[in-house]
Amino acid sequence: MGTTILWLNRRDMDGLIDIYNVLHVVENAFREHGLGRVQMPPKVYLDFKAHNGDLRTMPGYLEDMDIAGVKLVNVHPDNPKIGLPTVMALMILNSTKTGAPLAVMDGTSLTDLRTGAAGGVAVKYLSREDSRVVGMIGLGRQARTQLRAIMAVRDIKKVKIFDKSSESTIAFKVDMEKEMGVEIESEPDAHKVCDCDILVTTTPVKSPVVKAEWIRGGTHINAIGADAAGKEELDPMILKKAKVIVDAILQATHSGEVNVPISTGIFSVNEIYAELGQVVSGIKQGREDESDITVFDSTGLAIQDVVTADLAYKKALEKKVGLELEMF
Repeated sequence: MGTTILWLNRRDMDGLIDIYNVLHVVENAFREHGLGRVQMPPKVYLDFKAHNGDLRTMPGYLEDMDIAGVKLVNVHPDNPKIGLPTVMALMILNSTKTGAPLAVMDGTSLTDLRTGAAGGVAVKYLSREDSRVVGMIGLGRQARTQLRAIMAVRDIKKVKIFDKSSESTIAFKVDMEKEMGVEIESEPDAHKVCDCDILVTTTPVKSPVVKAEWIRGGTHINAIGADAAGKEELDPMILKKAKVIVDAILQATHSGEVNVPISTGIFSVNEIYAELGQVVSGIKQGREDESDITVFDSTGLAIQDVVTADLAYKKALEKKVGLELEMF
């Protein structure tokens, strides 16, 4: 008996799924993680030092949902200079019954969506319900997805933005004001952006861009940019006074926002309050006080990719999108 796979390229994936339906499946994935019903080794990295980039392998299996797959994803910050995205990804969704691939799809927009959705889930469970102002430092592709997800779960009235690129700042303000119908105010520095209810950092930096004295009580922070060893966006003193929630402890300690403070002895694994899945599943409480500072350290989990790929696969079958190819 031969097998076929569904090939979904970038054009096929465009518009197939959106942040609103991805939010739902990613929240479910975190719940399954919290309940211990997933298999997910930490990311494996190949570091291409000579080319300022890396390649990551991310397998995941959600046992009760019976969905499995693996993502290959790169991060090459110099790619835009040659007309390629910084992040590109290939996603393979597998049959758990036979192990055969069901679909191979472009994972680039999928990665954007599932990362944004994780930020939205964190905001839903960790930010104050009366949060109205979002601050954003870093205005690349992921900032847009984060804002869409946050506005799906909170009644946001104003967005403050900062990026070292004036082009990115202008483009973000024009595009997202029109799309989201919210007031967006560009600020001259990162300090002013931090006067907000929900702060989102999506930068690739290796030294902090947010100082502890800038963060007021009651703020929730989505720390998205630190996704490899050596990356760090927040002053570690923020972590010392905050309730820190990671997506996965094993992964965050070697590649998340906490990785540098842990390696230098400023912060310890024991100071991590919870994994997000424990909060979503009700094992641990999220925000306990209006004055809490909460930090979500997002590294990106394979289970987020798997459930999002499964959603895209089902939508593609339903809409008859993609190309069937013979494999074995």
